Amino acid sequence: MKQLGKVAIMGGGSWATAIAKMMLNQSDTINWYIRRDDRIEDFKRLGHNPAYLTSVRFDTQRINFNSGINDIVKASDTLVFVTPSPYLKQHLKKLHTKIKDKFIITAIKGIVPDENMIVSEYFTKEYGVPKDNIAVLAGPCHAEEVAMERLSYLTIGCSDIAKAEIVAQHLTSPYIKTSVSTDVEGIEFSSVLKNVYAIAAGICSGLKYGDNFQAVLMSNALREMKRFLQVAYAKDRHVSESVYLGDLLVTGYSNFSRNRTFGTMIGKGYSVKTAQIEMEMIAEGYYGTKCMKEINRKLHVNMPILDAVYNILYERISPTIEIKLLTDSLR
Repeated sequence: MKQLGKVAIMGGGSWATAIAKMMLNQSDTINWYIRRDDRIEDFKRLGHNPAYLTSVRFDTQRINFNSGINDIVKASDTLVFVTPSPYLKQHLKKLHTKIKDKFIITAIKGIVPDENMIVSEYFTKEYGVPKDNIAVLAGPCHAEEVAMERLSYLTIGCSDIAKAEIVAQHLTSPYIKTSVSTDVEGIEFSSVLKNVYAIAAGICSGLKYGDNFQAVLMSNALREMKRFLQVAYAKDRHVSESVYLGDLLVTGYSNFSRNRTFGTMIGKGYSVKTAQIEMEMIAEGYYGTKCMKEINRKLHVNMPILDAVYNILYERISPTIEIKLLTDSLR
């Protein structure tokens, strides 16, 4: 593979919109799958995504919109999947076109529910996409800051480092710096876990724990992440790198973090359902918490922060009680 060819954005949310903006810095045109025709019509009329990152203006003449997933896939060489993980299988069920020969970039920071697989593994096992034809896209990077063209950093993971470099070239711009990695599984799992830990940080914020404790929580979260990664996918990696630690910190601290926002509402006494309704956006960490808990039942890694968040969200244990118990296990 020398180039990405025709690129398709698969999803219509804020991160999909940010990636489309980045891709159009290097490509003349892109294809864009958005499932709702009314959303496409509004996009064309307004010149921006009508629901997400509305400040980002697009030349819609350079975008081939389509609500038909099969039409988009047939017309594209590279597919950038940016749908929320709980809905990935639902979208793919409509797919009758083979994708095993396509280059897949997953920017989904979650696990496929029911399957308890990271997304790259799911594409390989269920759709026959070779591992070296799958890349993952990770931060630390919030879509809102890409929209404002604030300096951001991305890491592209792929078992074929040359292909990762090609993706990096397509995303690099004056406000986007890129690096590459072969640690696909580590990047995906850390992207899931940092959302769980951001919920924990939000819960503690809602309970009025201060900055001193938040620093301890994040330090312990990094060690917990490292323990899990070494058991699940042992590799010579440095979790102090920005794709691990940096993404953990920005998701745990930033006001743009929907997982932290969700956790804060839980800490303030909202029920899970009420918090989800009021947010009107998907907090991936809610689903990721259950998936990671189930995966860890087989691995038996010591993960007290994951356990605490699971108990609060799924066992309905009082956040006040559960976090107090957690504080005794942190160092």
